[in-house]
Amino acid sequence: MVDVLLRMPDYSAIVDRMKQAHDVRVRKWRRSMSGCAWRVYYHDGRVINWIESPVPRTPISLAIFLHEIGHHVIGFDRYKRRCEEEYHAWVWAIRRMRELGVEPDAKVRRRFELSMQYAVGKAMRRGIKALPEALEQFVPQAA
Repeated sequence: MVDVLLRMPDYSAIVDRMKQAHDVRVRKWRRSMSGCAWRVYYHDGRVINWIESPVPRTPISLAIFLHEIGHHVIGFDRYKRRCEEEYHAWVWAIRRMRELGVEPDAKVRRRFELSMQYAVGKAMRRGIKALPEALEQFVPQAA
């Protein structure tokens, strides 16, 4: 067990850098491999950017953390379709990982694929009229 802890990468500098660079606060570190991003507007004009994500200890938890930061970076109102916003948040996160010297592994790539299949499938169930071309690759296949 101690061996595993000693070999675990330390992403704390990345976490601090991303929080500061994008003015994001972590409301809660989640135990699950899920995340959430939102913005709160106050009457006095203050705006706070919040996320919840797992503590980045592995490439997949780092990817989820960066994905949530990505929602703030690209903006919540930039894309009309939610599935398109999800796609761009994932692309941003994976690009940022590489820029930071962390290569996305098979688990990260699989999570991206499954997340996008879910988002596109949900959009289709809700009756999306036109699917952006970049998202067509994620259309769920019939079983």
